[in-house]
Amino acid sequence: MLSKVFKAYDIRSTYPDPLNEDITRRIGIATAQYLKNQVTGRDASDPMMNHIVVGRDMRTSSPSLSAALIEGIRMAGVNVIDVGLCDTSFIYFAVNHLGCCGGVMNTASHNPPHYNGFKISGLQAKPVGKDTGLVDIQRIAATVNPDAMEPTGQCDQRDLWADYRRHVRRFLDLKRPLKVVIDASNGMAGLSVPRVFDGAGNLEVIPVNFEVGGINGKFAHDPNPLIAENMRQTQEGVKEHGADFGVCFDGDADRCMVVDETGAIVGCDHLGALLADYFLARHPGSAIAFDLRSTKALAEVIEAAGGTPCRSKVGHVFMKKVMKDNDGVFGAELSGHMYFRDNWYTDSGLITFAAVAAILSENETPMSRLLTPYRKYPQSGEINFEVEDKDGMIAEIRSAYADGAKMDDLDGITVDAFANAGWWANIRKSNTEPLLRLNLEARDSATLDKMIGELKARLGEPVAGH
Repeated sequence: MLSKVFKAYDIRSTYPDPLNEDITRRIGIATAQYLKNQVTGRDASDPMMNHIVVGRDMRTSSPSLSAALIEGIRMAGVNVIDVGLCDTSFIYFAVNHLGCCGGVMNTASHNPPHYNGFKISGLQAKPVGKDTGLVDIQRIAATVNPDAMEPTGQCDQRDLWADYRRHVRRFLDLKRPLKVVIDASNGMAGLSVPRVFDGAGNLEVIPVNFEVGGINGKFAHDPNPLIAENMRQTQEGVKEHGADFGVCFDGDADRCMVVDETGAIVGCDHLGALLADYFLARHPGSAIAFDLRSTKALAEVIEAAGGTPCRSKVGHVFMKKVMKDNDGVFGAELSGHMYFRDNWYTDSGLITFAAVAAILSENETPMSRLLTPYRKYPQSGEINFEVEDKDGMIAEIRSAYADGAKMDDLDGITVDAFANAGWWANIRKSNTEPLLRLNLEARDSATLDKMIGELKARLGEPVAGH
């Protein structure tokens, strides 16, 4: 059963089968043992290193799962600081603000209401994924016996909202009035946005779907802003109210998608380029991390501004490591996760919103025109193909384009023929399905269409619904 809930970057599945309170109790014990064992040296004498922060999202199953998780952590003799309902980035803040050995957010992020799960962070809110401890936690969970254990750790409920508000508001500096439509997706932004931004000068918020947990447990739409249909209310709201821009948060509010004043959805790599320019103006010469699927315009912007571009594999575990290793001031991922050095190299939907608002407030130019310089190259978007022999197909593509293209294997294969043929592409494997994911960009639309056709001839027909 454990194998059905442990994923590459977190723990996530449907409730109550296979994810339930009994399994969660085991996960709590195993997580506490693992995180406590990571504390070494001088830190071991710090009493806060025997504490784990726990928070939860708005799902109807979260209260009982969170209670089971807390009980499991206490069974391992570790103390819990329960911060209650919050967004995921609140946990990253709390771990660092309090100096704990780690934190767990009870959430299924952007998944529908019948899903739930856990995002685990270690010291300094470093992510715990498959290659950074999650396999160990699964192994421990398989061996523990909760029936033979008693909860000896303490549980302390703590209100950190005033401190969190001060932290996030450091990124919000509005020079002129802004009107913004915010779709909370019936998720944690419905709680966090008012608690953090209410009373901010020059900010008018038009709230959409702020009922935390939805109505009778039902969401107005799935809390996944990467799906175009889920952005519709944000787009309509921006046009109806004449807003400067709009944002739609995912369920746990650690990311948001942005809509410009015309109602057009902003690509996360184009938004990343806008934010990179902003942060490099304030921190000259800094490194900027970005998802390797991002537009070439992003790296060009970073170099033109005197920064250091740092490509990363896809996934928050890899992005955070690249950020930390290079002391990156900012990082952008195509999924909408944005990372900030002054947020302990972690992602935050609320800080992304605050930074975008700050940029717009410095300009009388509307967002669509601010983004025009970064929308230089036509893009395919991510296209998925069902391929059984994924490694064989990647080898075939490597051979087919060996002449005249630069290649690397950072994540799947990146074929860069931009200098001579005007296109580049990344093709990477899905972790969980027999899929290859193609992202292609070209100097012009004709080249884009030509290369999509050429690669389709090898990869097959695209798979719908992915």
